Amino acid sequence: MRIEDMIAAIQAKLGIDVDGRAGPQTWGAIYERVVGQKIEGQRPSEAIAPVDARSEKNIATLLPQVQPMARALVQKAAAAGITIRILSCLRTYEEQDALYAQGRTAPGDVVTNARGGYSNHNFGIAFDVGVFEGTRYLGDSPKYKAVGALGMDLGLEWGGNWKTIVDHPHYQLRPAWAASLNERDMLAQMRARRASGAPIFS
Repeated sequence: MRIEDMIAAIQAKLGIDVDGRAGPQTWGAIYERVVGQKIEGQRPSEAIAPVDARSEKNIATLLPQVQPMARALVQKAAAAGITIRILSCLRTYEEQDALYAQGRTAPGDVVTNARGGYSNHNFGIAFDVGVFEGTRYLGDSPKYKAVGALGMDLGLEWGGNWKTIVDHPHYQLRPAWAASLNERDMLAQMRARRASGAPIFS
């Protein structure tokens, strides 16, 4: 049996989202079942310790389901000797349109193919990281690929695997209902959910 199948079976037994990856939700559910207690009044998956203040300010804009994933990535990177910060999370449609204009109708290089409503950042499920050495930001470093592997191990989708614009700092958490959807259809569903006031994740 593959390890992913084992994890998926455990997730199904615990009644949580089944994706075959052992992220904070899975470990939190295992902790709750085995240890049988909350942590400071919170469910274990929600009790991952805060990280640096700069990251926390940005993490606060993410959906609650994504926040533990961002914190876990910062902590896993630190355990591997890599310092990262969460730099960009939720964006409005207007902010996304301004980024899309860059390199097209505005000065600068093209940094995104997504207009407002066509980026996962617009729905609070995506975040970008920066690698640091001390206080110095590294825009280009092989450490981004190492962090990418850690993120995928948590169950995050990594922009380093994209084919059009490769985006090493980018991570996103796909809702369970979108597991079988392509990116375009998932974004269309999220736009519809946002327009109707329906939750993104449930």
